Amino acid sequence: MPDTTAPTQRSRMPLFRLLSMSLFLLMVGCASPPTPQRQPPVSSIPPLTTEQSNSITIHALGLVGTPYRYGGNTPEGGFDCSGLIGYVYRSSLGKVPPRTVARMASFGQAVAMSEIRSGDLVLFGNSSPSHAGIYVGDGRFVHAPSTGGEVRLDRLDGVYWSRQPTQARRP
Repeated sequence: MPDTTAPTQRSRMPLFRLLSMSLFLLMVGCASPPTPQRQPPVSSIPPLTTEQSNSITIHALGLVGTPYRYGGNTPEGGFDCSGLIGYVYRSSLGKVPPRTVARMASFGQAVAMSEIRSGDLVLFGNSSPSHAGIYVGDGRFVHAPSTGGEVRLDRLDGVYWSRQPTQARRP
């Protein structure tokens, strides 16, 4: 009587080898150390030029009083916080930041709050910020705070804002 189990075992052999090799490669890949990401020191971040900072500041301050509108991104239609930032940066620098505040957390470069300059972004919230404004100097920032409100100038050391986790970004 012929042996019928041998062909079945032979047909499983390539599959077993393939699975073994895949498992080996997966373990080797996972065991590799991550490639280190070199971040420039915060102090090496070049400031915006004086002209750029002035342009951003003037544009932002000129919009104080514009009505808040969720999703708004024009002076005629109103602004939400990210729409205000997008409008000012596009008009002043020709740069278009991400449309959402959460995505702005990776726009440009991080700046220590001790090195913040006019024209930098200020973002409020933990790992995923929920509000943002434009720093205009002397501890003040312009932002579009809430429904029913309008674009306004506030202080970072104010009662509410000083208690919020804050980070700065330079485009």
